[in-house]
Amino acid sequence: MARKGKSELSATPGPQAGASASTTRVRTLSDLARLAGVSTGTASRALANKDLVNRETREHIQALARQHGFRPNQMASKLRTQRTGLIGIAIPLGHERRQHISDPFFLTLLGYLADELTESGYDILLSRVIPARNEDWLERLTGSGMIDGLIVIGQSNQSSLIDAVAGRYRPMVVWGSSRAGRQQCVVGTDNVKGGTLSAQHLIDRGASKLAFLGDTAGIEIADRLSGAKAAASRAGVSLAQAAIQLSGEEIPGQIADFLDAAGSEIDGIVAASDVIAMACLRELHQRRRHVPADIQVVGFDDLPLAAQTNPPLTTIRQDIETGARALVERLQARIAGDDASGLLMAPRLVIRDSTRSHT
Repeated sequence: MARKGKSELSATPGPQAGASASTTRVRTLSDLARLAGVSTGTASRALANKDLVNRETREHIQALARQHGFRPNQMASKLRTQRTGLIGIAIPLGHERRQHISDPFFLTLLGYLADELTESGYDILLSRVIPARNEDWLERLTGSGMIDGLIVIGQSNQSSLIDAVAGRYRPMVVWGSSRAGRQQCVVGTDNVKGGTLSAQHLIDRGASKLAFLGDTAGIEIADRLSGAKAAASRAGVSLAQAAIQLSGEEIPGQIADFLDAAGSEIDGIVAASDVIAMACLRELHQRRRHVPADIQVVGFDDLPLAAQTNPPLTTIRQDIETGARALVERLQARIAGDDASGLLMAPRLVIRDSTRSHT
């Protein structure tokens, strides 16, 4: 039998004298521990694959559990720890009701979040929320008792509501834009600076009649417009605006309507997202307007598809992978009762062929 105390965690266990691995019935964790010749705590840690128990001991206990068809009572464990092991991810669509989780930006961020959360031992509850149909959506999620914490992707037009709930529900983090005096723990890109970089890049490459395409009802897009306006104002160039939605089947038609109204005057497009920018490239190609010779286009996000367009898309890079990691790290800290501040990431201009070289 293994010795007690710390040495127990590194001892090679074995069945107690007289016990038969083939006939012993294992109904409880205590049964399994007796069969393995270790304490209940060691058996529990081994089943949880904790490094505190050495590899040989873990593998032996796990093999015995499989042999006897033993499954820990996860519900009882969760009741003891007051944890569900479930993290909520909510995507509120207050102003973009037609947007879908299949949007390339959402899929990219969700992929990184899923990797981080599952590596940390969590399961995921995903919710696409239409606030107009469910005004108390955030209260219902945070008060459900189903989740250990919540990640909100995008503030849409729900920033005030999110902030009100953040004051009393601590295990919540948000991807979006930060505002002074807000209680939300926000991770996101400096969207104002990103908008500035987009417009300034076009201006530096000779564009003098710019257009910003994107629905600014959400504060992230509003910040991007603010940055683009500041750059245009400093340079003394014009900046038109069209409230193109961020994703959906209507985007090509909306872009076509805008280009019809603008004629051939626009020579630089600041797109609020790569999705909008890619739709612009397709529409401009159909109109036989050459990019970048006739008109230059800059996107926002630097999604994997951005480098595969024709021509490859100049864009503003958000470090989505780092952002996902930061969201999970800060959420875990808040679940543990610690404070965690937000993170404002610097955007980076990625220059490709949709903007011409400076001459």
